[in-house]
Amino acid sequence: MEDFEYTPSNPGQYSDESVRTLDWKEHIRLRPGMYIGKLGDGSSQDDGIYVLIKEVIDNAIDEFVMGNGRTIEVAIKDQRVTIRDYGRGMPLGKVIDCVSKINTGAKYDSKVFKKAVGLNGVGSKAVNALSQSFVAQSIREGKTKIVEFERGEILADHKVEPCTLRSGTLITFVPDETVFGHYHFLPEYIEEMLWNYVFLNNGLTIWFNGIRMQAKNGLIDLLERNNNGNPVVYPIIQLKDEDFECAFTHSARQYGEEYYSFVNGQHTTQGGTHQAAFRESLVKTIRDFYKKDFDPGDIRQSLIAAISIKVQEPVFESQTKTKLGSQYIEPDGQTIRNYIGDILKKQLDNFLHMNSDTAEALLRKIMQSEKERKEMANIKKLAKESVKKVSLHNKKLRDCRIHYNSNDPLRLNTTLFITEGDSASGSITKSRDVNTQAVFSLKGKPLNCYGLSKRIVYENDEFNLLQSALNIEEGVENLRYNLIVVATDADVDGMHIRLLLLTFFLQFYPDVVKSGHLYILQTPLFRVRNKKKTTYCYSDAEKLSAIAELGPNPEITRFKGLGEISPDEFRHFIGGSMRLDPVILRKTAEIADILTFYMGRNTPERQVFIIDNLRLEEDLVIAETN
Repeated sequence: MEDFEYTPSNPGQYSDESVRTLDWKEHIRLRPGMYIGKLGDGSSQDDGIYVLIKEVIDNAIDEFVMGNGRTIEVAIKDQRVTIRDYGRGMPLGKVIDCVSKINTGAKYDSKVFKKAVGLNGVGSKAVNALSQSFVAQSIREGKTKIVEFERGEILADHKVEPCTLRSGTLITFVPDETVFGHYHFLPEYIEEMLWNYVFLNNGLTIWFNGIRMQAKNGLIDLLERNNNGNPVVYPIIQLKDEDFECAFTHSARQYGEEYYSFVNGQHTTQGGTHQAAFRESLVKTIRDFYKKDFDPGDIRQSLIAAISIKVQEPVFESQTKTKLGSQYIEPDGQTIRNYIGDILKKQLDNFLHMNSDTAEALLRKIMQSEKERKEMANIKKLAKESVKKVSLHNKKLRDCRIHYNSNDPLRLNTTLFITEGDSASGSITKSRDVNTQAVFSLKGKPLNCYGLSKRIVYENDEFNLLQSALNIEEGVENLRYNLIVVATDADVDGMHIRLLLLTFFLQFYPDVVKSGHLYILQTPLFRVRNKKKTTYCYSDAEKLSAIAELGPNPEITRFKGLGEISPDEFRHFIGGSMRLDPVILRKTAEIADILTFYMGRNTPERQVFIIDNLRLEEDLVIAETN
């Protein structure tokens, strides 16, 4: 692939020497965001190191879908990733082309790969170019071919040799630290990615570091695992067609809508035309069945759904494939909207007629949502007027220019910092990137909302303003920031505020946590410096290491709060080297039980224990990435 870059040697001078041609690997390394989204250090699910893993596994999944190989093995040790499939293996004479020539691959031939995710001949090349070490081995027809690369450059091109191993492909790579910085793989993120693959592909087995993953009931298993055992209104409904599957139910506790949507096995975290068609068709079918013109919000309130569609030559909105843009099912030209609409119209209507208990439970849920909506109407009206009166965008919220629900390439970097106090919010506001970073300032400690109904969100100014800033009243679909970062002092009061905010999200918006949007900001505890160098330390161990490095008698400063860190210094901590600890809800944890334990009535000793052990034991994990 060729691209051109304007690099004048003298400002203002534009000549033939100013234009140079980049080869494929230079372009990928210069513009990695075009290929893998944002880089990141592994603290976020959509960080580039996970996209690298996904790109290689997608190729293995495409082999499975075409009927070749039922097992995929994934191993990650330290920073080295190894992925082995048992498909056909790359043609031995084209191994180098397949992993190092852009826009090269067999997936342009729809007869060979009918409904594949990788369509542009880019994925494995991006992994190669962005890895400090990349080894590709193909095994087929009793022979093998191995090629070794370093940052996209060929190190060794081994000859084809006889081989007794099973056919397939073996890819080993180490992401390049000069591109990704000091990164870490979080196993929780990788496990979730791999589980999604087996949920969507019956008969597929994935081994991850020796752990076997397999599913028997498709999307039903997916919903049960992600629902964490929380009660539902009726048993999960599953509908299937040749190229479409959906499973859904209504939660008995949570608010909003929660979707897990996929195209050709790709997790489309931003939905797209297939998800929009499902939402619309569900409402229409239920209205027709009950012969009542229900409000769409009442039907979808508390809905939990998984949707999977297979599309020939799908069109995604970016190389990272997070949102489907296709309008039609190829090659017959039927629209995705009509295709999904016809399936639900027939199958869901039949199901409800044949399962009267489920139909009655669903009706009661819709009527309950309707009643709650009408009761809340006046409260919401007053709450919206309250937001206008306090001038949200001028006082509580210092907004950014780009938002997560836009189509801007930088949308994955959008961040909202929730801070305590004017001094802390002032420092972050002066230090931030105004394009992608916003600041929301808390006034004192938030209310403990444990056990309260959602009306408190509208009656409490702080919660009402925060909800409005995030745009999550109806769920995460229109969330305005990809990263929601709690930035509080590392003292008892700061930790208590963290816990109160975690309670707010778990009580009313658990999908924010489940979708991987909630984080804790790490800020340095110490500054160690001499005349030549300054080092910021996040722990006592880092402090001791810095003292040893800088020599005797360095100046040591202990930061007691965020407000003590100057804006110039804060730029280091919320920029490219920002340290974030993701808040991860374990799949075995029930939200109600977590909140009861940590926010219910406790003895003073229990309260001290909670504050001193803010890792929330084994249920809610603030995963440390550094």
